[in-house]
Amino acid sequence: MAINDTDQAARDAAARETVVREQALKQLKKRRDFYGHLLVYALVNGFFVVLWAMIDVHVFFWPIFPIVGWGIGLALNAWDVFRRDQFTEEQIQREIDRLRS
Repeated sequence: MAINDTDQAARDAAARETVVREQALKQLKKRRDFYGHLLVYALVNGFFVVLWAMIDVHVFFWPIFPIVGWGIGLALNAWDVFRRDQFTEEQIQREIDRLRS
C-alpha cells in the first residue's frame, strides 16, 4: 500500500510541475509579445512624429491621437502582462478580517 501512495504522490507532484511549467511558458510568451508591441508602438509613433516635423511643425500636433489612443491599449496590455494574478496570504487575511467586521 505504501508503494501505491508513493507512486500517487509522485504523479501528483509531476502533474503540479506540468501545470506550473505551462503557466510560466504562458507568462513568458505574454511578456515577449508585450515587448514586441512596445517596439512597434515606439517605431510607428516615432515615424509619425518625424513625419509631422518634416511637413510643418507649426501645424497642429496630430500624432497625439495615435500616441494616446494606442498608448491606452498598450497600458492595458502592460497591466495584463505585469499584474500579479495570485494573492498573498496577507491580502487574503486582510480581506477575511474586513468581511468579518
